[in-house]
Amino acid sequence: MNRESLKLYLVTNRYQDSLESFLEKVETACRSGVTIVQLREKNLTTNQYYQLAKQVKEITDAYQVPLIIDDRLDVCLAVDAAGLHIGDDELPVSVARKVLGPEKILGVTAKTVKRALEAETSGADYLGTGAIFPTTTKENAPITLISTLKTICQRVDIPVVAIGGLTSENIDQLIGTGIAGVAVVRDLMQAEDIEAKTQAFLTKLDDIIC
Repeated sequence: MNRESLKLYLVTNRYQDSLESFLEKVETACRSGVTIVQLREKNLTTNQYYQLAKQVKEITDAYQVPLIIDDRLDVCLAVDAAGLHIGDDELPVSVARKVLGPEKILGVTAKTVKRALEAETSGADYLGTGAIFPTTTKENAPITLISTLKTICQRVDIPVVAIGGLTSENIDQLIGTGIAGVAVVRDLMQAEDIEAKTQAFLTKLDDIIC
């Protein structure tokens, strides 16, 4: 996949937003420069997830931003999203790759070097590694050391995205790790000014990503 598309990776969370407000935030982020969007929904029915994914895809398509669906292979295929992201407790990576086919993007969560190497071998296109810092998005998420993140980047040939508690103020600590990008939830979705926050991330990422 295109490594540059992973630079600023928006992972959605609706918090208490109305549907209209949520979609407006996603559109503002796409317009402002996020390079990829992952739609993450844990508490919707299949049909609700499908309907929301269609609406989000209309936005991402308009800005030529790839849409990744979190967890749900069926929803990914139903809306013809760019790809799927799976964690430790979803389908085996090799099975997801077989069903998706070779053209769609497959991202995999990898918190250890062992998992990273297995995911790469099984067909992952990129890895999501973290939580790098404490995060309220995933309660009790174990922290991944920055040194582990760096080792994973060194050991695999596919791109690695850091995730977990990342803000425009703390990503400086990732300089020299070899990441392809950062995945952000709260610091973008709850920003007072999404456009300004997006630009702050992109400016810093120019110095972090080599």
